[in-house]
Amino acid sequence: MTTSAETLEFQSEARQLLQLMIHSIYSNKDTFLRELVSNASDALDKLRLEAFRDKELQADTDDLHIEIDTDPENRTLTVRDNGIGMSRDDVVALIGTIAKSGTAEFLKKLKETKDSAASQDLIGQFGIGFYASFMVADKVTLLTRHAGSDEGVRWESEGEGTYTIETVPDLPQGTSVVLHLKPEDAEDQLFDYTSATKIKQIVKKYSDFITWPIRMTEGEEVATVNSMKALWARSSSDVTEDEYNEFYKHVAHDWNDPLETIRLQAEGTFEYQALLFLPGHAPLDLFMRERKRGVQLYVKRVFIMDDCEALMPEYLRFVKGVVDAQDLSLNVSREILQQDRQIQLIRRRLVKKVLSTVKILMADENPYKYETFWKEFGRAVKEGLLDDHENRTAILDICSFASTNDPEKLTSLRDYVERMKDGQEHIYYLTGDSRQSIENSPHLEAFQAKGYEVLVLTDPIDEMWVDAVAGFEEKQFQSVAKGEVELDSDTTDEQKEEFSGLLTWLTTTLSEQVKEVRLSSRLTTSPACIVGDTNDVTPTLEKMYRAMGQEMPQIKRILELNPGHPLVAGLRSSFAEKGESEGLGETAELLYGMALLAEGGELGDPARFTKLLATHLQKTL
Repeated sequence: MTTSAETLEFQSEARQLLQLMIHSIYSNKDTFLRELVSNASDALDKLRLEAFRDKELQADTDDLHIEIDTDPENRTLTVRDNGIGMSRDDVVALIGTIAKSGTAEFLKKLKETKDSAASQDLIGQFGIGFYASFMVADKVTLLTRHAGSDEGVRWESEGEGTYTIETVPDLPQGTSVVLHLKPEDAEDQLFDYTSATKIKQIVKKYSDFITWPIRMTEGEEVATVNSMKALWARSSSDVTEDEYNEFYKHVAHDWNDPLETIRLQAEGTFEYQALLFLPGHAPLDLFMRERKRGVQLYVKRVFIMDDCEALMPEYLRFVKGVVDAQDLSLNVSREILQQDRQIQLIRRRLVKKVLSTVKILMADENPYKYETFWKEFGRAVKEGLLDDHENRTAILDICSFASTNDPEKLTSLRDYVERMKDGQEHIYYLTGDSRQSIENSPHLEAFQAKGYEVLVLTDPIDEMWVDAVAGFEEKQFQSVAKGEVELDSDTTDEQKEEFSGLLTWLTTTLSEQVKEVRLSSRLTTSPACIVGDTNDVTPTLEKMYRAMGQEMPQIKRILELNPGHPLVAGLRSSFAEKGESEGLGETAELLYGMALLAEGGELGDPARFTKLLATHLQKTL
């Protein structure tokens, strides 16, 4: 029996997205068909896999295919598959809502973007699939029955605020999407999508590589309108760039062309083919925990799974594509893949190929591709410096960093090493929240004065990898804010003797805040700075650990004084003449507080610091 139709509201984000799409965000509306065919192909893949795994599944898998029917008289276009189908809950979850995180931010950016190309870039970061139908239809009807179920579902909406849904009997297995087309409007790029010629043209352009037959009825004949040739199985000389681009859009659910295409074929003990892509932009969920990663896995052209994490490490989670292995079992699980020796060997080869491809882009005379790659994915790639010890050198080789050598242009480590001064033993760096805060840091003063280049590291991951990586090209990394630096110090033995009493007293007076007070060789204009011991955790990393709920002991650092600064010289003279005094102790507190603020630190007692500062300023009037 047919149940009465229930009217439900779209989730607010889905409703907003529908309105944005209906009101002509896109100049090329033909892509709606690519999305519907792609969804149908996925449904067929899932059914074949489910039928293989569940021998009891009551499903017909004899003639899996996609049909496209046009009805010029009623102005409808139907895309039908006999794949896995959907239950009522599936329909509500997949079509009534957008379950992807970051949707609100995405919609906000989309509304702010006036340029249609930029809008399409943003849309490309979300797999909206089915919603594309409303670009060309003023009503959409969906009929579906999940394989093995007796009940079907009818869903319908005009793309406004609501949709109707009801349970219906006697539906065929799979899904049919019926588009009630808008009137033809050439100015708005709305073509006649009831024209068989137009539909075949779109299929040939966007979906020719789909491995399932796409059929259309012409007169008395039923014709397959796609070649069904897997791109990764064809010779590279037989595949055009447009075909690669469309295949990427299919596997990545992206609306934009890839940045780079990577092909790989292995023969011998075990055989596999891979077709991988570097996207042109980072997805909004690149740094979200619930993101999906990995490439599609096929075995002998049979789809096995999406997002095969075993084939691609976490730091390369943005890589999209297909791996087709010849010798794996079709009945393979994610758990088995994690331990499979062949999969591990394939993964090692894929990683090396991706990294070597990026290195080639880096050496290209046209820097656009590499610069785009690093801007979009550099933060993620640097995670590999912590996780992938085997490829650490290769990763370092493709990294770029800001440095004091150029205010805008990034540098590779290899170029940094080539510019190093004679006798320089370390690659100097400084971490911080921003370039501005680093450039204003007192820690840089002597390095800049003596012409030493310093890497400017502002990504949170930089705080961690610099301690984990020994060095590059036999040059060790050295923080300019840690340990003692050797820069041909101007500090003399006589000065050390003169200041010894003051330093001992300050170390005792500030013992709650610092572990030591010493003279500095890294300051030229500032009176003081705070540095860490060589193996100490940085304040930023300490904050990160605490934010993650990890208990951290208090880490005392070192206060360094500039013996050539008038304030420090005056402090020494006052101590020599008067010895310990309350006023001198307060000046010591102020000096420490100033050094802490100069590096962007937080005062332990801001109110006390302000009161002391006001009192001392008053005495100067």
